[in-house]
Amino acid sequence: MQTHSAKTLIDKGHGLKLTESPRWHDGKLWFLDIHDKRIKSADLDGKVETAVELPFIPNAFGFRRDGSLLVGDAMQRQIHRWDGQALQPLADLSGITTFCLSDGIVDAQDRLYVGDIGYNFFDPANKPVDTCVIVCLDPDGRTRVVADGLHFPNGIVITPDGKTLIVAETMGHRLTAFDVQPDGSLANRRVFAQLPADVSPDGIALDAEGAVWLANPEGEYGVLRLREGGELIERVELDTEGYAVILGGPQRRSLFICGSDSHDPAEIARHPSATLRVVEVAVPGAGSP
Repeated sequence: MQTHSAKTLIDKGHGLKLTESPRWHDGKLWFLDIHDKRIKSADLDGKVETAVELPFIPNAFGFRRDGSLLVGDAMQRQIHRWDGQALQPLADLSGITTFCLSDGIVDAQDRLYVGDIGYNFFDPANKPVDTCVIVCLDPDGRTRVVADGLHFPNGIVITPDGKTLIVAETMGHRLTAFDVQPDGSLANRRVFAQLPADVSPDGIALDAEGAVWLANPEGEYGVLRLREGGELIERVELDTEGYAVILGGPQRRSLFICGSDSHDPAEIARHPSATLRVVEVAVPGAGSP
């Protein structure tokens, strides 16, 4: 198994609090800084800029084909659209979700898929449940549950042909795949990879060989690459915890890693430690995001 060491692109001195949902767009790395309530971007020289200041704690993030972006209000479970000028409410998911929005992506047809975490992460006493859903927000504003019975659905990717969606079930210690139907609904649920008990997948990225890179918070190795079926083939050593990954850069061979020493909100408020790391890999990224 090949083991990589990551380089630091953005260090702790930049004041990042908890980076999530990295996206490569328009020659830059975009991401949510959840506890700073901002959407930010970084170039390959490590220059960080704020794109949007938000009045809520965000989760779920992606770009539509017209350049506008969608972002979720995690706690109120609502989706907003930013057109470059104003932030506008787009959809209310509170009636079909229960706890708190998790990760989400926008596909090639401008549909947003977003999961329900399964617990309020500001209250550690709440135990995650295995009754969570994935919701689809269509371009026309229609919302619907497209998968249920999940155990903390988190990072999501879609294959280049748009026909397969893979979601990380963090507390289920697995990656789960679905067929994407022409109308965006999901069918033929199956296990893409059952993982060891010490691997709790968070953000994920798909490459051109059909393998998945996954962030593994609190694991011995912060980032792993595996094939369908669960064979582990590469890993990244980190001196922090990995929470999300994306394959970006000019050739999509740069594996960007969102890291932090903690995900506890109180600890982050006292001692923010978020960083962005990068590893150059052999196989480029594929699909969405």
